[in-house]
Amino acid sequence: MFAKRLLQKAMPHQYNVQHGLLTPTDLDPRIAYHYGIPSTASVLAFDPIQRLLAIGTLDGRIKVIGGDNIEGLLISPKKLPYKSLEFLHNEGYLVSVSNENDIQVWDLEQRRAADCLEWDANITAFSVIQGTYFMYVGDEYGLLSVVKYDTEEGKLLRLPYYAPANVIAEAAGISLPNNQSIVGILPQPCTSGNRVLIAYENGLIVLWDVSEARVVLMRGYTDLQLKDEGMVGSPSKVGDELGGHSSDYAEEKVICSLCWASTCGSILAVGYIDGDVLLWNISSSLSTKGPQVGVPSNNVVKLQLSSGERRLPVIVLHWSPISKSYNDRGGQLFIYGGDEIGSEEVLTVLTLEWSSGIETLRCIARVDLTLNGSFADMILINSERTEYNSTAALFVLTNPGQLNVYDGSRLSKVTSEEEKASIRAEQFPLTIPTVDPCMTVAKLILLSSDRNSSKALLEMSSAMKSVAAHTLSAGMKWPLTGGVPSPLSVADDIGVKRLYISGYQDGSVRVWDATYPVLSLVSVLGGEVPGINVAGISAPVSALDFCSITMSLAVGNECGLVCVYKLCESSNEKNCHFVTEAKHEVHITNHGKGFCCMAVISILNLPIRTFHFANSGAKLAVGFERGQVAMLDVGSFSIMFHTDCGSGSSSPVISVVAKELSHIDSLVNSPKHKEPKSPRDQEPKSPRDQEPKSPRDPAEGVLFILFRDACIVTIDSLTGKMTCSRPLHPKKESTAISMYVIDGSISVSGVTSEKKPQQFSQDHDIEKGSDQTKSPGGNKQQEVELHSSDGTTCSAEGLSNTLILLCCEDALRLYTLKSVMEGDGKAIRKVKFVKPCCWSTTFKTKNEKACGLALLYQTGVLEIRSLPDLEVVGESSLMSILRWSFKANMVKTMSSADSGQITLALTGKWV
Repeated sequence: MFAKRLLQKAMPHQYNVQHGLLTPTDLDPRIAYHYGIPSTASVLAFDPIQRLLAIGTLDGRIKVIGGDNIEGLLISPKKLPYKSLEFLHNEGYLVSVSNENDIQVWDLEQRRAADCLEWDANITAFSVIQGTYFMYVGDEYGLLSVVKYDTEEGKLLRLPYYAPANVIAEAAGISLPNNQSIVGILPQPCTSGNRVLIAYENGLIVLWDVSEARVVLMRGYTDLQLKDEGMVGSPSKVGDELGGHSSDYAEEKVICSLCWASTCGSILAVGYIDGDVLLWNISSSLSTKGPQVGVPSNNVVKLQLSSGERRLPVIVLHWSPISKSYNDRGGQLFIYGGDEIGSEEVLTVLTLEWSSGIETLRCIARVDLTLNGSFADMILINSERTEYNSTAALFVLTNPGQLNVYDGSRLSKVTSEEEKASIRAEQFPLTIPTVDPCMTVAKLILLSSDRNSSKALLEMSSAMKSVAAHTLSAGMKWPLTGGVPSPLSVADDIGVKRLYISGYQDGSVRVWDATYPVLSLVSVLGGEVPGINVAGISAPVSALDFCSITMSLAVGNECGLVCVYKLCESSNEKNCHFVTEAKHEVHITNHGKGFCCMAVISILNLPIRTFHFANSGAKLAVGFERGQVAMLDVGSFSIMFHTDCGSGSSSPVISVVAKELSHIDSLVNSPKHKEPKSPRDQEPKSPRDQEPKSPRDPAEGVLFILFRDACIVTIDSLTGKMTCSRPLHPKKESTAISMYVIDGSISVSGVTSEKKPQQFSQDHDIEKGSDQTKSPGGNKQQEVELHSSDGTTCSAEGLSNTLILLCCEDALRLYTLKSVMEGDGKAIRKVKFVKPCCWSTTFKTKNEKACGLALLYQTGVLEIRSLPDLEVVGESSLMSILRWSFKANMVKTMSSADSGQITLALTGKWV
């Protein structure tokens, strides 16, 4: 108790910061939308009817992608890899199997897990009987089971039907070693799920009739009589038929993969651990008189992709018919594996044909697709035309999180080496690109209720949709078209409420309508200005700001250029100004509708770090890398001033806030403008500086400037002169993150330490790691208003209550305005962090009755505190929910709106 009182005496006690109104009931953090391919993506699934693609990950997430920028994220409570993923075609359900053998059904409409069934054995094979709600499950003990999803009850049910390996072996009249795991299950096409092909680990293949509980056909590698080996090296040589005797092959051969190589289920392709691929003829004509054990040489063919002695296992096999004209007499076989160990990683596509029976099989073409990254999975996207069941696209998933797309029509028509060389993978077109090009900065903007501007933005978005429809290299329609957008997002009378704006390393800027979870691209601004040749115009974008009152966009880059865009609602000639301190040129350019570049302003050849629109968008404050600040007149596109602020600091400017303050002189003890002169003040005045100034308004414009080293300076927004007696420096060296000017409507009363000591410093609680939530106490308090850019003036009464909140990596500090103006580093409240903070934002509740501060720590924890008392209201492990690993560059692309939305974008392949 004595230590607590002693700590309090070290703090100023003339202020009592009252409790905020934010409570835990105001908080409901959740993911509204997620765009991009997760870096841990590992398995693919496709619904050919609803045209949806699902991507399972190694950490329990499932990404579902449709058309028109529709993307959803499903998150399992368990951070486990998925080893199987399948749609119930056209039913709106997705089924997953995790590494802990949980079978989970996901309701896509509700975007949640409908039910989960924990399996009592290791699931080694899984398959959905399409057109039904039944599923086959094979396990490590060779047991075939059946599961059903009951849509009415919303439950997964394990049915009493099962077929153990010994029962199947007995029905076939053979013996099987104990615990032969099932490695593959394929319902036979055109049998309504009554017949299923079962592949066991030792190479045995059984076609099982479920309804009659009998073996229809059986194949095993030990049954084969083999000729000499061959290799599928070119279209001229396919590989030898199997026939004759060779004792070298009279042994078990481990199966790795299998698929049907015909639409009716008469040909089966099987990949083995030694790199071989066998095509088996199991047509019904061979199985009319009971189980078949002997295999005639003309009913199986071996494909060998490499002549090397040590070859990769054949991990993945997929089949696609070329057209109906082949009539199960050929098609394309997609193979991963089978090449010599140590060779370049490729995906092989064989075009095969056997017009007179499988014994006449020949290879028409072979294409080896070089992979961009290590292989994870692949899937074939069929054509939407049911009468032409060919491959529309090939999707290849590689690590980390790269989805490459090939035009299926081009793959099926390759006949020459030149055509092979021309086949290139295309990156999956991301709604919001973060890597190609690399995103450098982002901003989430809440717009004012201007109906005309909102209508213009909607028209731009509609125009972009009509020209930005995804196409592949041959101009084919994009194959993913599924999903249902929110009815509100397509309503004609709903305007644009939010914009998401991002800048890129190539100097470009993209603008999206972010009103609803389905984002729509509004505009793409290239890193150049038509008709004006400016050095450095395509440098990486380093700062953004948007004024919703004037619909003006400011873009700053690493070369110190400021581009000012305005929303133009008509197509005509516009003036574009090129401004430096030495010249002011006006160029006439032709603009269409949309964001038009009105000015390019060059002040200093230094990277721009922050912007702030002031005076309802009439002025623009600019902060630079080495501590300089400039003020621009947006109306005349002129440079009002630029200064080094006299702070003696070359630290980067990271935040600038403009306010109109009345009676500011009363807060500063020393006479106005008696601050130490900066080196710039010693220089001879330019004619512009010597011009008489117009009479000042009763309210004085002040810029609050925050440097990276946590120094705060205030300057006159018209002249650039310091209005504070000296810069404010925290007593302890800190790295600043952000600064907020909290308006004077907050009630701050003077008290003594003896009356209410519990109201002061929280240092001792935070240092001990206390995260206890304190009740607001039920007191009715005035509404908290946050800083704004609309030029609001604080009255004399409100001025005395204005607070400055400084957020650093190690602590929060709350100052009075007078302390900041006098350079007094004593905070009225200080909260020390036990873990480094990297980002912060303020927000309002939906009813705007309470305000809060969100803090993101480098550990991934998102903490919510009330304003102005800075009490902890709640916290959430944000990185744990997103399954992201925190990266330092993520901070530059984090943004927020004061209505509580936060966006995070990673500029690397780890989302």
